[in-house]
Amino acid sequence: MALFRPRVSREAEVRYHADRELGKSFPELLRKAQTAEAALREVQATTTSSAERRAAALVLDRALTEALRAAEANQRVAFGPGAYDDRLRRRKGRATPEGARWSTEVERLRTLRERNRLVDVPKDVLPVGTANRAGTTP
Repeated sequence: MALFRPRVSREAEVRYHADRELGKSFPELLRKAQTAEAALREVQATTTSSAERRAAALVLDRALTEALRAAEANQRVAFGPGAYDDRLRRRKGRATPEGARWSTEVERLRTLRERNRLVDVPKDVLPVGTANRAGTTP
């Protein structure tokens, strides 16, 4: 007696293999983000220049974004190739130990990136009285 086992789509298989390749770079990208964070903390401790702090924070933002993309790829790989097409398989994949581990890592990296964007990136401040010069007519 043969049991019916639905196959995953070709597109899902291609995306799965692409995610596996992207996910392999996660440890390196995470080290890069940790180095960028250490550099930002050093700049914050030593300089008062808003431009330097902003540049270091933007480097960290890019590094965290790259690490987050790799972690999301590993998360999808942990869920399995069937999860690309099926919401229930994604949900079941999240309940596995490996899926839960990657889900936690993705949330941690998202939180770090958002904190960096909200707190660490200094906003460009215009000198007093220059904000409306372009839009007003004398």
